[in-house]
Amino acid sequence: MLVVPLNWVHMHSSLFPDSTPSPSGWFTAHCDGGSRGNPGPAGYGAVIEDPQGRIAARLSEFLGIHTNNYAEYKGLLAVLTWAGQNDARQLRVVSDSELMVKQMKGQYKVASPVLRPLWEEARRLARSLEKFEISHTLRGGNKEADRLANEAMDKGMGRQVGGRPESGTSNPSSVNRLSSPLAKPNASSTALEGYVKDGVVHLLEGHLPDGTFVKVIRK
Repeated sequence: MLVVPLNWVHMHSSLFPDSTPSPSGWFTAHCDGGSRGNPGPAGYGAVIEDPQGRIAARLSEFLGIHTNNYAEYKGLLAVLTWAGQNDARQLRVVSDSELMVKQMKGQYKVASPVLRPLWEEARRLARSLEKFEISHTLRGGNKEADRLANEAMDKGMGRQVGGRPESGTSNPSSVNRLSSPLAKPNASSTALEGYVKDGVVHLLEGHLPDGTFVKVIRK
């Protein structure tokens, strides 16, 4: 089978051209990821349809403290992993993350050391399929995936979902993977100086590992 590099792919072209269609047909996955704070409590959601347009799975997961781009990639990886485990050999992914879509196509470089390994794993999983396509949509085209991502964040933060206490899904085809809620901050504290730009805290010196809880005091 001829493998075509990702940076040769256009918006609606297949990564793996093949004149012989897969008997399974095309699966379509809408995936979305987000965070509240960027970085902040993050989660993803995804809806996968089989070739007949029926819902094959709903995926969601609370990820802890991460950026929205990290959550977008985790949603894509969840979809690709599901496809590999369920013999979905042809997969179309629809995402409202223009950054991730263009990075997957080789149109944007992946400079972030956090996103780079996720991108590499996504490329590896995509190449394991017979055919793979990824395209960008506006947020309105990903409503259910967005809803699942927000529900995952709500559950992970211990909030009520849709005005009701957290409960399990009633759809037997759904897959709902949620890690434990946010841990309470450690009683010990360290004072670090920094500034805020574009909603992100930048430290003047020192380093805070991922998952660290912070309290910002304005001066």
